[in-house]
Amino acid sequence: MRLELIDIGQADQLSACHMALLLGVLTPQNQIDGFLRFARGILQAESAVLAFHDEPYIWYSSSEGFKAFRAKKEANLLSYFGNETVIGVNHPQYQAFSDHIRFLGADHNRIIAFDLKVNQHQSIGQVILFDDELQPFAEKNLELVHEFATGLIRVIEMRSEYDELKELYEQQCALNYSKTKFFQIIAHDLRAPFHGLLGFSEVLSQERETLDDNSIQNIADYLFDTTQSTYNLLENLLNWAMAEGGRFVYHPINFPLKQATKIVFNVLNTLAVKKNIQLIDHVSEHLKVYADINMVTSIIQNLVSNALKFTHVDGTGKVTIDAQQSDKGVEISIKDTGLGMSPNQIENIFEPRIQVSLKGTSGEKGTGLGLVLCKRFVDMNNGEISVISKEGEGTTFKVVLPVATASHQSLITDDLQKHAKLI
Repeated sequence: MRLELIDIGQADQLSACHMALLLGVLTPQNQIDGFLRFARGILQAESAVLAFHDEPYIWYSSSEGFKAFRAKKEANLLSYFGNETVIGVNHPQYQAFSDHIRFLGADHNRIIAFDLKVNQHQSIGQVILFDDELQPFAEKNLELVHEFATGLIRVIEMRSEYDELKELYEQQCALNYSKTKFFQIIAHDLRAPFHGLLGFSEVLSQERETLDDNSIQNIADYLFDTTQSTYNLLENLLNWAMAEGGRFVYHPINFPLKQATKIVFNVLNTLAVKKNIQLIDHVSEHLKVYADINMVTSIIQNLVSNALKFTHVDGTGKVTIDAQQSDKGVEISIKDTGLGMSPNQIENIFEPRIQVSLKGTSGEKGTGLGLVLCKRFVDMNNGEISVISKEGEGTTFKVVLPVATASHQSLITDDLQKHAKLI
């Protein structure tokens, strides 16, 4: 068996060489090459190899230069070390290790190996030096190479920690930027309705005598609809901020799902009738879930409100609330026959991000914050939420919630139950 030499410039799996990349392999600051040349010089060895666990390449240094070989799964060098960090001529596994290295394709007369240990129980790789000389390596220089190898491990640890911190920093910067833009959009959508509210309020205040009953009624309808939608946006924003800050208390109980859907139906059916849309509640009276009833009601209300917003107002539009029990739990579906969404619109729909407010079938505006809140509440209730949509054919949101753990309704939390048992 021979080692398979590859062209370093064509290393197609280099991205999997995490440790090697941390040490700048294939860059002018290649610390692997520098370390191997140093070790060879100290021990007067012709060849040196550095191999990291679970990486596709091993790195080879000799008088002919720095090269890469494909790592072999059957290498398994760590098993020869036992509790030692060095395999020299006095190691009980020296001969077996030497024979194994020859089997892998590296002929030699003498050999020395160092285990790169991060701590007592974790090894990240091995360094091997070998050549055809007959005299053993000088013992006085082995400790120096060992100390240098330990320093190499410290460099890897520091660079790994630096990369992790850098990645966390970049993620936080991206998150902060996204949230800043998200709130800019919300601020814009809050400011816009206030222009109308102030304008029409001024008309009522200063030009009341010039208005007939129809004009007053139209202004009153506009003021009511605008204040209602603005209030809903503020309520969603407050709930989302509380949930994100961990201040929203999760109180799961066993309750009939119909309790939540009935509340939503009673609240939103007037809007549905006004938009000439048929709102249908098909949820069974006997279907029960284990969840926070306030959060579930908010989830369904947001999804139904969203469905009404984008459903046609020509008399053919329908929004249906349905639910059934499955192996996953209780599957709730809110289906509409509205405008539908494109794949680009569906992408990251449950995440706060930069997006253009889409107008509903009656010109309604929104930021998508309701869907962000839905996702947060679903997660808090150990559920799942998904969406299926096609442009021109409507949208179906599906929410899966845990099935009720008992047939009766209970307001006792797990902590209270444990406390009650102790009493």
